[in-house]
Amino acid sequence: MSPGPTTAPAPVPVPAGLRIGEVARLVDTTPRTIRYYEEIGLLPAGGDREAGRHRLYAPEDVDRLRDALRLRTLLGVSLDELKELLEAEEARGALRDEWRHGNPDSGRRREILDQALGHVEHQLELLAGRRAEIARLERELGEKRDQIRARITEQP
Repeated sequence: MSPGPTTAPAPVPVPAGLRIGEVARLVDTTPRTIRYYEEIGLLPAGGDREAGRHRLYAPEDVDRLRDALRLRTLLGVSLDELKELLEAEEARGALRDEWRHGNPDSGRRREILDQALGHVEHQLELLAGRRAEIARLERELGEKRDQIRARITEQP
């Protein structure tokens, strides 16, 4: 299984009603990964289909899967952390829609901003933790490199 793209793919229109194999090819993963992401709640499970019928994926499902795979690969986060990042992103999207289309009064606008800020701060905390782990690994590898170089210079 390929981990998926690490850079944002160029926006490509995704037709509605794709089957799981088509989605898997489109985002460079496997149907098994898609089913697992549905099972653990990273993707909506599409429970509105008739029994015995194949699930059809909407463009929004493909976008969310693409985002999940990209973040997982890019950040190396756990599935729980990935779920938190995606949930925060969805919550901010809902707040953004309410701001733009809900005509909130000034009090509610302040609440929306406070909630959006909280989601962004939580996402930044997750990223800072990942960055600290990477910096720690980088220091360890640098020390090992220095030790190896020292041993090389000690050799006759």
